[in-house]
Amino acid sequence: MSHTITVQFPGTERRHTVHTGIHVNGEWIDLPATFDVVDPATGVAFASVSDGTAAHAQAALDAASAAQASWGEIAPRARADILHAFHQLLAERADAFSDVMVLESGKPRADAEGEMVLALDFVRWLAEKAAHVHGSFSRASRGDFRIITTLQPVGPSLLVSPWNFPVLIPARKAAAALAAGCTAIMKPAAQTPLTSALLMQTLIDAGLPAGVMNLVPTTRAAELSERLMQDRRLRKVSFTGSVGVGSLMMRQASREIMSVQLELGGNGPFIVLEDADIENAVAQAIAAKFRNAGQACVAANRIILHRAIAAEFTERFVDRTRALVVGPGHRPGVDVGPMISQTQREAIAGTIQAIVGDHAEVLLGGKPIGGDGYFFEPTVLQMHDTAPDFSCQELFAPVAPLFTVDSVDEAVAFANDTDYGLAGYLFTTDVSRAVTISERLDVGMVGVNRGLMADPAAPFGGVKSSGLGREGGHHALDEFMETKYIALTTG
Repeated sequence: MSHTITVQFPGTERRHTVHTGIHVNGEWIDLPATFDVVDPATGVAFASVSDGTAAHAQAALDAASAAQASWGEIAPRARADILHAFHQLLAERADAFSDVMVLESGKPRADAEGEMVLALDFVRWLAEKAAHVHGSFSRASRGDFRIITTLQPVGPSLLVSPWNFPVLIPARKAAAALAAGCTAIMKPAAQTPLTSALLMQTLIDAGLPAGVMNLVPTTRAAELSERLMQDRRLRKVSFTGSVGVGSLMMRQASREIMSVQLELGGNGPFIVLEDADIENAVAQAIAAKFRNAGQACVAANRIILHRAIAAEFTERFVDRTRALVVGPGHRPGVDVGPMISQTQREAIAGTIQAIVGDHAEVLLGGKPIGGDGYFFEPTVLQMHDTAPDFSCQELFAPVAPLFTVDSVDEAVAFANDTDYGLAGYLFTTDVSRAVTISERLDVGMVGVNRGLMADPAAPFGGVKSSGLGREGGHHALDEFMETKYIALTTG
C-alpha cells in the first residue's frame, strides 16, 4: 500500500492528497528508496516519492502484458466511455492538477491552467476517436479477391514524459495509447512525478481495469528503459525529451524492432518579414519565447528579423520584455517563473557570458536573479552574427536572441541551418508568401502569424533530429496501431 502526502498551495486553503508510490497491476506500492521533489521557486524539497527500479518496471510490464489481450478486445465504446469519464474527472480536479504543477515545475498558475485546458482538449478528442477506428474493404486489383484492412493495437507501450509540461504530455500519450487499445507503463520525469500520480489515480477512478496503465517514477530512467527494451513483449515507445536520450532509445528499440515515437528538441526560428503586423509579431514572440520561462521544445529560439523592421520590432520587444513580471508561480500576476534547476540556470548564464562581446550585446537582463529559487532575468540579446555554437543549440531558458537578415532567402537559409526541425514561426501579411515560405522551412510545424499552435486536431511533431511520428489528430491513434491486411477469397 502506498502512502499519500497532502500538499497545500501557498497563500490559499487548497490542499491536495497525492500518492507517492509506484502503481503496478492495480496497486499503489511504497518503496524503501525515495527521491525528493523540489519546488524550483524556493529550491526546497516538499515531497518524497518512491524511486522505482528496473525490477519494478519489469513487474509493470508483466502487468501490462497480462492485461493487453482483454483491453485490446474490449468494445471500443467501452474504452471511449472510460476515457470520457477520465476527461470529466480531470475537469473536476483541474485546481488540484494546476496547483501541483506550479509546485513541481514552477510555472505561473495561469500557465498551468492553460496547460490543463489543452490537456482536457486532447483527452476529449481521443475519447471521441476511440470508438471510431475504421479499416477498409475493397476489391483486389485483378478483381479475384477482396482486400480487408483492420487496425489493431500495437501492444504494451512505454510512455516517457518530460518535466516542462507535466499534465499535457503524459495525458495525451496515455489517452492515445488507451484509445487505441494498448496497455502501458508511464515513466514521468523525476522533477514532476506528482502530477503523473494524480493522472494515474484519476484513471483508476474513471474505471480503468488493473494492469492496463502502470506508473513507475524513478531517478534511474536509463536502467528502466534498458531492461524494458530488451523485452520483446514491449512493442512501443513514446518518448518526449532530449535528442541524446531519444537517439539512445531508438538504438535500444532497434534490437527488438520496436515501434518508436520521438518528440525531441527544437531550435525554433521566428521569422518576421518586412510586411508583418509588428504589434502582433511582438505579442506572439513574447508568448512563444517566454511561456514556461522559455523551457519548451517549441519555443522561439532564434528571432530572425528583416532589416527593414528590425529596429521597430526590437524597441517594442524590449519594452514588452521589460514589463514581464518574474516570481513564484503561485503569486498572482506573475508572467515568468523559475527555471527548473540550479544546473539549468548556471548553464544558460555561462552560455551568455561566453558569447557577449564578440557575438552579442545584452539589450536587457542577462543574469540570474538572487535569492531563493532558480530565477533568471528575461533576457534580450542583439546578435552581431549567427555565432554557430550558440545559434545551433536549444536554449531552454528565458533568453531571446535577435538576428537581422536582408532577404527572405537569407532568413530561410538561417532557419534551416540546424539539425533540429520541430516548430517554426513566420510573420507576413501576404498569404501567398506565407504558404510558399512555410513549405521551404525544414520543420514539422509552422505557426503563421501566431506563436502558439498546439491543438488536439493537429499533428504535433518534427523532422530531422527533432523526432519521428506525430501526436494529435488522427495520427495520435495511428501511432499506437498496426494495420493488418486480410486477403479474402469469396468463392
